[in-house]
Parts: sequence; structure tokens; C-alpha cells
Amino acid sequence: MNQDNKQTYETLDELVARSKLKKSWWYSRTRETGPGSVPRIRAGKYLLFIPSEVDKWLQDQQEIIEK
Repeated sequence: MNQDNKQTYETLDELVARSKLKKSWWYSRTRETGPGSVPRIRAGKYLLFIPSEVDKWLQDQQEIIEK
């Protein structure tokens, strides 16, 4: 959480820019459900992401691939 004790969210476009992964890759991951799916919040037709949770999820995915 940031200093104001408020949660920070990213849009899909911000996530794409930060992660350098294609938007289509993220869309395909957001269609997956259940344990191990990318953490996201659906606000109507919009997707929001909590950067720290997405970073942890990406790290977990890397560890799975390396095994």
C-alpha cells in the first residue's frame, strides 16, 4: 500500500507498459479463473490490477516454469 494507506491500482494499459508484455497476452490470462489465475478486479467492463499482487503472481509463474 502507498503512504496514504490507500490501495493503488493499474489499468490494463499501465500494466502492459510496465510489464512489456502484449495486451493480448494479459487478456488471455484474465480469462482464466480459479487458483493461480492473474489477480485482477473487474469493475464493470474495466479491469484493474494491484501492482504488488501482479508482481508476486509473475514471480510465482516464473518459479513454476523454472521447475
